[in-house]
Amino acid sequence: MAAEDLIAPSILSADFAKLGEEVDNVIAAGADIVHFDVMDNHYVPNLTIGPLVCEALRKHGVTAPIDVHLMVKPVDRIVPDFAKAGATYITFHPEASEHIDRTLQVIHGEGCKAGLVFNPATPLSYLEYVMDKVDMVLIMSVNPGFGGQSFIPSALTKLRQAREMIDASGREIRLEIDGGVKADNIAEIKAAGADTFVSGSGIFNKGQDGDPNRYDSIIREMREALASVG
Repeated sequence: MAAEDLIAPSILSADFAKLGEEVDNVIAAGADIVHFDVMDNHYVPNLTIGPLVCEALRKHGVTAPIDVHLMVKPVDRIVPDFAKAGATYITFHPEASEHIDRTLQVIHGEGCKAGLVFNPATPLSYLEYVMDKVDMVLIMSVNPGFGGQSFIPSALTKLRQAREMIDASGREIRLEIDGGVKADNIAEIKAAGADTFVSGSGIFNKGQDGDPNRYDSIIREMREALASVG
């Protein structure tokens, strides 16, 4: 049975001056998951947000799943902080962990779902020995570190390969895509095997400021495109 398609707006592209309102509006428009891009100015050349922002959104009243993508090195130290702050999923890059199996266990031990993230040139072979410990596989369709980049087409091939591995495992593992996802390519991305779609500028840069319903049309476009794929 195919997994439900989930849309995950990345708050990296949201208006941080009114972040709670932005998240409320995008969830009300039909989004499913709140995606956090956590960057440390070390593993990637940018610095973004930490556990306090996750905690603040929970205190604000956000109940949707929060998907924390850690672009940090080292990983293990910050996992408990995000778990305590209200994360649902915590994903990380294998290159950023000295002991991948251990990091996955740390995430599960904190009560969160765990996942691995694969950069455009990172092989999927890391999955072979930990497939029984992952709840999500995230394929990067841009190089990590900045929002607003263009989709790298070779990610479609990697999506197909990951989908084959997940299906062969017989496990319920979400296959997420992140980078350059927009209404005009989301159907092709789904056809390659993805079921969870991160979009930052593709959602938050749409519509007119001040209109609380400005995300309705773009998320509806995405839903229609996804529904067109058998």
